[in-house]
Amino acid sequence: MRRLIPSRNLVVGAVLTAGFAGLALISFVWTPYGVTGVDIANRLKPPGGGYVLGTDQFGRDILSMVMVGARTSIAVALIAVGIGILLGVPLGLAAAARRGGVLDEVIMRANDLIFAFPSLVIAILITAIFGPSAVNAIIAIGIFNIPVFARLVRGGAIALWQRDYVLSARVAGKGAARISAEHILPNLANLLIVQGTIQFSLGILAEAGLSYVGLGAQPPVPSWGRMLAESQTLISIAPHIALFPGLAIVLTVLGLNLLGDGLRDILDPRIRKTRR
Repeated sequence: MRRLIPSRNLVVGAVLTAGFAGLALISFVWTPYGVTGVDIANRLKPPGGGYVLGTDQFGRDILSMVMVGARTSIAVALIAVGIGILLGVPLGLAAAARRGGVLDEVIMRANDLIFAFPSLVIAILITAIFGPSAVNAIIAIGIFNIPVFARLVRGGAIALWQRDYVLSARVAGKGAARISAEHILPNLANLLIVQGTIQFSLGILAEAGLSYVGLGAQPPVPSWGRMLAESQTLISIAPHIALFPGLAIVLTVLGLNLLGDGLRDILDPRIRKTRR
């Protein structure tokens, strides 16, 4: 705890992240109002009164939609990062174990090919074939995360393969797969935790961007990005419609970035020594 408390970035990031995660969890069992009903009589209500954050052009409660939108954004980003880790980490380990070989070259060139297409372009391609949905957004963002983790793991693993304890394991007769699982991967956990946090924040941004252009979660499921898209024509009349989902995106991404920065400060001994 002495190491955790001094990191202000970690504390602020954890509070912001936990706050929005709590809103997402609460939305499973309770929201102030329904998010699918239309109440024209109460449309464009300003914040205050019975509606804490006001209502949108259809009379829907914005607080309820932000809560459910948090659930959508977090779920999409979390699953997409999980896809990147589950597929990218083994590929990175395999490439490092066969550095300079055919397998390494094939994996790295495939990563370069994916990097040539941003997640939005991949999403457009996928939705053109299968149609827009949250599932297809997850697939698009997850595909883009694979080379990120593969490159990260490969770079870290190549350095570890030169360590004495790895050389001792090779002399003891352990194979490349076993060494990667028992000696390489545990020593890359710190890198994966920090990068996973960063990619999580980027995943939320990507989900919001895809929903904004209509390629993410589809109505009636609320999404922060689609809330922004629907509010752009009314921003001069009712700016609160765009303000609160925009703040939710900014604060969530800020919290995750601060959390990742704080974790890096704690888990990387070189940075910790420098800042003492």
